[in-house]
Amino acid sequence: MSAWIDTGLTAFFDLIKPGARMLSVALAYPMDWTKALLQHTPWPLLVALVTALGWYVGGVRLAVLGFLGLSFVVASGYWVESMNTLSLVAVSVPLALLLGGATGILANEVPRVKSAVQTIMDVMQTVPTFAYLTPLLLLFGFGPVVGLIASAIYAAPPMARNVMLGLERIETDIKEAAIMSGGNRVQQLFLIEIPSAGTQIMVGVNQSLMAALSMVIIAAVIGGFNDIGWEVLLTMRKAQFGAALLAGLVIVAFAIVIDRISAGMARQQQRHSRQGALAIIAAGALAAVLAWLYLPAAGQLKLLVPVADWLDGRLTVFVRANGAALDSIKNTAMFYGLLPLRIGLDGAVLPFTWGFLWAGWMSAALFAASAAIGGVIALQGRVAAGLSMPILAGIIETGIAELPWPFVLIGAGAIGFVAGGRRLALFSVLMLTAVLLSGLWEKALWSLYLSGAAVLTCAIFGGAIGLICALSPLAWRVVQPICDMLQTIPLFVFLIPVLMFFQIGEFSAFLAIILYAIVPMIRYTRHGLVSTPPDLIEAAISSGATTWQTMWEVRAPYAAPTILLGLNQTILYAFAMLVIAALIGTTGLGQSIFLALGQADIGLGITSGAAMAILALVADRLVQGFAAERRRALGL
Repeated sequence: MSAWIDTGLTAFFDLIKPGARMLSVALAYPMDWTKALLQHTPWPLLVALVTALGWYVGGVRLAVLGFLGLSFVVASGYWVESMNTLSLVAVSVPLALLLGGATGILANEVPRVKSAVQTIMDVMQTVPTFAYLTPLLLLFGFGPVVGLIASAIYAAPPMARNVMLGLERIETDIKEAAIMSGGNRVQQLFLIEIPSAGTQIMVGVNQSLMAALSMVIIAAVIGGFNDIGWEVLLTMRKAQFGAALLAGLVIVAFAIVIDRISAGMARQQQRHSRQGALAIIAAGALAAVLAWLYLPAAGQLKLLVPVADWLDGRLTVFVRANGAALDSIKNTAMFYGLLPLRIGLDGAVLPFTWGFLWAGWMSAALFAASAAIGGVIALQGRVAAGLSMPILAGIIETGIAELPWPFVLIGAGAIGFVAGGRRLALFSVLMLTAVLLSGLWEKALWSLYLSGAAVLTCAIFGGAIGLICALSPLAWRVVQPICDMLQTIPLFVFLIPVLMFFQIGEFSAFLAIILYAIVPMIRYTRHGLVSTPPDLIEAAISSGATTWQTMWEVRAPYAAPTILLGLNQTILYAFAMLVIAALIGTTGLGQSIFLALGQADIGLGITSGAAMAILALVADRLVQGFAAERRRALGL
């Protein structure tokens, strides 16, 4: 299948390549102009402009955040590289907003295409970014413009979704008032409806900005130039983790400043005085003159480089001193956790790891015990849960990566039938059959194993943290800023801390996926548990229930749909990070996608990306099915 797709698309791309290369040349001009403008703007003036915008949007707190964030970039010594990155974002985001906004308006105006647009948005957000970089590379050539186009494509779906959502939520009386005023459809849309949906649309602008910024390192892979993403990649490859962390923190600083200011612009609140903003800009202009006369250029202010060098040295000392302990942690997790999940107990339990050999009678005992437990559960009325026990035992005994394909197809169909009926069962089986026919089944199971292990860990630990935060407001005040920070960090930056301590390998990839995917589980678990209606809690307390009984018997069942939504988001985050983690030692579909990019193999890249998107879509639909069933059971 990969070979057929490669042959067909290569011939098609040869036909449209001249037009694509002309577009690439045309887009290079605004990017070069923006880059020149940002590089030649004195850094005190640019810091002042961001500080003034922060003041106007959110007052002192946002102004201080903008000032400190840009000052950190200046002190890092990466000012020139940061401005190159900002030029990519500054050109790609308007393209994404234009493309996404037009798509959202089209879906709103033509109901027949709305379902198709939503499906395309789902696919675009589940297909790994590396998968569509290969065709872009062949069409537009190597260079920063390819990264610009990839960023625009990646950042368009959030804008389209929010435009659709904003236009859907406009109150009927507003639309009727526009019609009664005699406006034609264009006037109704652009003079009434879009301004009314402005708050939701600004949320889309915020999400598009963050999506484009998260692509800067990925764009550096295919169009590397002297930008901050390339610095992160280069220092990681040289194992200069102090410098890599510093460059990564520059991206984080940009992400936090852009996120907070754009989120403030999305909120309907009173703006602060323009006179104050103009005063800040005037002070910045004066500082720019003084800097031009007395201070070195921003790229020469490497105030934090000694800190990075010191961190490199301390890290080397720490790893050498604690290498045995770090290896012990990694090996314990691999031998007693990840390896059994991958190849099963019958393959992983060996004398040199577990101290004994897994025997046939142990498998028989495992299946007998699971059948007995499942039978007891089924007799209590929970037939589906009872049947799942021997299935789970089979997975544990055999291993996810070693499961026979009929077992997986039948199991997915059965889960789909329980979650959503015949349509969901048929969808699950057909989608997985497509993966089977693609020839990528073994790699798909490896990807399913690693992402499944990470999701299971996130569900356990993220759910526990969310529970603690629901019980303790103090704990939530501590955890919330950590979650906010983790959600603004671009994907690649998560690789840096795990590589510092555990080097390249599957365990490092596993940790990076967890760091990125655990936040939705924490947030949704906590939100679901604290959102229980007060009358239900009062009824439980009046019945004599304790705090824990109220939690398990009232809050948890009511919060189940919300928690399942968090699990759904965690699954999608895990698959998104899986491809990035291929850079540090994973196997499976992520590795195939990355290899396809290096080999310019369109067929392998598209089939591997489609297979991973199918796994994510099937998991998404199954979890949504269970969440919908719980909502129906609760009468929601």
